Amino acid sequence: MNTHQPTRHLRAAQAIKGARAARQRTRFVVTVARQLDEIAPGTVRVRTVPVTRDDRRRTFVVLDSATGPVGADREQHRAAFGLLSRAFPGADWSRPQTYDARTGVLAVDHLATPAALGTDTTTETRR
Repeated sequence: MNTHQPTRHLRAAQAIKGARAARQRTRFVVTVARQLDEIAPGTVRVRTVPVTRDDRRRTFVVLDSATGPVGADREQHRAAFGLLSRAFPGADWSRPQTYDARTGVLAVDHLATPAALGTDTTTETRR
């Protein structure tokens, strides 16, 4: 009598799926980097810091090149933040974030704003 045995996952199939995921990730990283460069030429890092000003939540955006800050206007900063918020819809934008266009990594930036400054709280809680 034949007994049912679970089949093994083929290593070739796993390799094909892994290679496909790696290509999709590479295309994503290259596309976001290209779009950031179109928004503000030379941008390789985007830092976002949520702040409260006049009791309104806002996001402060800094665009950096490999050698320092990128000269960009308000619209370019807004466009870069919009691009990242669409690219990473599940990110917690209420915390400081840093995106590196070379690696495609969006990470929480713990050193962006000291909590003692109170920039992340409303006026009522700072009193």
